[in-house]
Amino acid sequence: MHIPDGFLDAKTLALTGALSAGGLAVAARQVKRTLPRHKVPLMGLSAAFVFAAQMLNFPVAGGTSGHLLGGLLVAVLLGPGAAAVVLACVVTVQAVLFSDGGVLALGANIFNMAFIGGAGGWAIYRLTRHFLRGLRGRITAVFFAAWLSTVLAAVVCAGELSLSGTLPPGVVFPAMAGVHALIGIGEGLITALVILAIARTRPDLLDTENGPAPRGAGLEFLGFGLVFALGLAIFVSPYACSWPDWLDRVAEKFGFAGHAATFVKTWIPDYKMPGISSVGIATAVAGALGTLLMFGLALVVGRLLVRDKSTFSAVDSLPPVGKSE
Repeated sequence: MHIPDGFLDAKTLALTGALSAGGLAVAARQVKRTLPRHKVPLMGLSAAFVFAAQMLNFPVAGGTSGHLLGGLLVAVLLGPGAAAVVLACVVTVQAVLFSDGGVLALGANIFNMAFIGGAGGWAIYRLTRHFLRGLRGRITAVFFAAWLSTVLAAVVCAGELSLSGTLPPGVVFPAMAGVHALIGIGEGLITALVILAIARTRPDLLDTENGPAPRGAGLEFLGFGLVFALGLAIFVSPYACSWPDWLDRVAEKFGFAGHAATFVKTWIPDYKMPGISSVGIATAVAGALGTLLMFGLALVVGRLLVRDKSTFSAVDSLPPVGKSE
């Protein structure tokens, strides 16, 4: 769902850019005010995982593919503000270094994935949780919120294309919403499985009330998590589905794919490291580099945002296993 440059007109770019900038200012203040310091390293780990997972396109239907958005997943772990910041970091690096989404369209892509997919998904999740209790209720709420937020992000993307005059509303809304209802099932399943695994192994990470951990307790978890994300990027991403995602397919079908433009030369276009002849190895190297970069960038951003709370080390990071909800 990464919109390239050339698909949206100037007024839509300006509007979505302003909305995203204002939303990120609010999100940064929320992170600074409410995020527990022991959860800041999870911002880095979440960014690394989402980046690696977004490289793993899965087949959907009709020769098209989808991938995880990840906004709801991060929001359940860290809250909507931190999710918006994490997704903004991921989308920015994808555009600037990998030519995945336009640089001028950053505002639109951040708005769709970070705020509609992340913060919007979190609002749906919290509302659903009022009616569904226990672990089973949590997982059901996660699946539903992840699915619905994916569909809503696609609908908002369709609105941006329509506002830009790229396609008429009667064409673009059903075209985008229909297949993303299927993609949302994949989003829901992946998100629910990850949250279930965390609830079984580290339920304290889903509890915002816990205090800081003893020294060193978080390093092992961060290490395993980062190794897992790197494993996805290195060993799985070269075998991901190569079919175009649904936005690309819609652009081809309705004749505006040629509007796509690249205004900034990227270092690693299309997740292929230059200078490496093997496509699989080039993808693996690019994925590993991007995963490590995302971990470091989001961790630094998180530490900067909570710097007024106290100085801490990443190894002082995560709480001990505690009581789940």
